[in-house]
Amino acid sequence: MLEPIAAVIQRAGAVGHRVVHGGPDLREATVLDAGVVAQIEALTPLAPLHQPRALAGIRALQSALPDVPAVACFDTAFHATLPPAAATYALPEDWRRRWPLRRFGFHGLSHQYAVRRAGELLGGLPRRVVTCHLGAGASLCAVLDGRSVDTTMGFTPLEGLVMNTRSGSVDPGLVLWLIEEAGLAPAEVADGLERHAGLAGLSGTSGDLREVGTDGLAFDVYVHRLRREITAMAAATGGLDALVFTGGAGEHQPAVRAAAAGGLGFLGVALDEARNDATAGDGEIGAGAAVRTVVVTAREDLEIARQVRALLK
Repeated sequence: MLEPIAAVIQRAGAVGHRVVHGGPDLREATVLDAGVVAQIEALTPLAPLHQPRALAGIRALQSALPDVPAVACFDTAFHATLPPAAATYALPEDWRRRWPLRRFGFHGLSHQYAVRRAGELLGGLPRRVVTCHLGAGASLCAVLDGRSVDTTMGFTPLEGLVMNTRSGSVDPGLVLWLIEEAGLAPAEVADGLERHAGLAGLSGTSGDLREVGTDGLAFDVYVHRLRREITAMAAATGGLDALVFTGGAGEHQPAVRAAAAGGLGFLGVALDEARNDATAGDGEIGAGAAVRTVVVTAREDLEIARQVRALLK
């Protein structure tokens, strides 16, 4: 019989919170205090779908457990190792001096756990890895010797792959045209790109791949962008030794994995059809190819617990 959640909470020795955006300063797991909470709140415009929810959880647990240490673990932290060439936007120098206009990257807790777990499944971590976090939000990470060296999301979680309701990367000139020529308000453009674009906008559904299906333009656009960006991530690591799928779609949509891998044979990727179809959790699905391919169950909670323990000893 499950123990009541209230009893579990009262026994807690520490609380770990997932926070999507840490900005330029919060680059590792950090004990929460009023100043840190204020920094997190100030970043809300950069992650409007996520930051308010994290803040609500932080405040609720602070109220319930005021004397228990609380730690914020940031999805941007794993990408703090991005080299300048990968992190820098080609913007006017004055803008870059005045504001932190750089690529931060997201889903770092998932990517970090996926890398660690893939190393366990494969009997050691390969040197060049691309991790694919494919869920309602989606991003890729290029990992070299265990460190993030490139990723598809950038200043906000809107950049990169096509997602359930988010557009992913679009021409910035298109955004300017919608505001200056089409007459849309900036808030209307932001709402469209965040909540009504992506697979939802292409298919007229909620954007969930189970509703979208594998036939039609929406799926084709999704897979085209996914293949293209996996290839870009492999270029950032100088080749590919392992490909990792995680996240809701990465774990539970064999058709997505097969479609992505189907265009990556030139990189040395090949899937075992039967193993791919049968795998919905941790397991290897490659066909003895040069690149080993695995599925990893997303466990940001375990990564958060590891970081909290490491910080608080």
